[in-house]
Amino acid sequence: MPLSPDEARRFAELLEGRSEQLAARWTELVAAGLRGRLSSAELRRQTNDLQRGFQQAFAGGAADLSQEASAELRAQLNELSSNRARQGFSATETAVSVYALKDATLEVLGDQSDAATLRDYVAFSGFVDQAALFTFDSYVRVRESIIADQAEQLLELSTPVVKLWEGVVAVPLVGTLDSARAQVVMERLLQTLVDTGSPYAIIDITGVPAVDTQVAQHVLKTVVAARLMGADCIISGIRPQIAQTIVALGIEFGDIATKASLADALRYVISQNKRSGR
Repeated sequence: MPLSPDEARRFAELLEGRSEQLAARWTELVAAGLRGRLSSAELRRQTNDLQRGFQQAFAGGAADLSQEASAELRAQLNELSSNRARQGFSATETAVSVYALKDATLEVLGDQSDAATLRDYVAFSGFVDQAALFTFDSYVRVRESIIADQAEQLLELSTPVVKLWEGVVAVPLVGTLDSARAQVVMERLLQTLVDTGSPYAIIDITGVPAVDTQVAQHVLKTVVAARLMGADCIISGIRPQIAQTIVALGIEFGDIATKASLADALRYVISQNKRSGR
């Protein structure tokens, strides 16, 4: 059953006189669960801040974590989740750190076994459960955000645009080319063409394990976009297996120059430069 405002204030007064003992025991329990992966000073700071947050919520008569009196505590739990997620702790380890407050409180109140205190403790336990679940949900949101950011960074790192020669840039593709990655390839290539003013772009698919209709469409769209920017595109890395697949699928590259290797493509571009007098 939830805490009533009177129970919350009564419990706050009960804990106030044992705050140091409670903080010390809570820190010990959390430290045992984290197995030395967090410094003692940092752990003490976290538990002391959270203890003050709980104390403030109870003193304000908070019967539920969603109430205004719990606003500061919610902010502290969010901060704890964010820090733990970035430090590599698991969601369970983070939530258990909050759950440990119940064990610490029960031990500290060991000599207070009257019925009223026990009733208050049961209601208090429900409030701590809410806080732990809130911490778990916050951790999951932060972790998902971190994973999304890392995926975006990896996507950018996996699609470099390099300058091979004066007026020649190349996009060496490695791995599967899906719609999201194709969009990044196109954007980075076009931006590089603008920045360098290069008249030639080589799209190297040597590292693409297989070419199907979808991959071919992504490559063709990138070529069309580059041509609209005034650059000629050459596709390199057409291995025998890929050539057979392209023919079998009936994929047409039209008047786009294709070469077996990146070196062949670069030689082709240099010869074109000489012919045009660039």
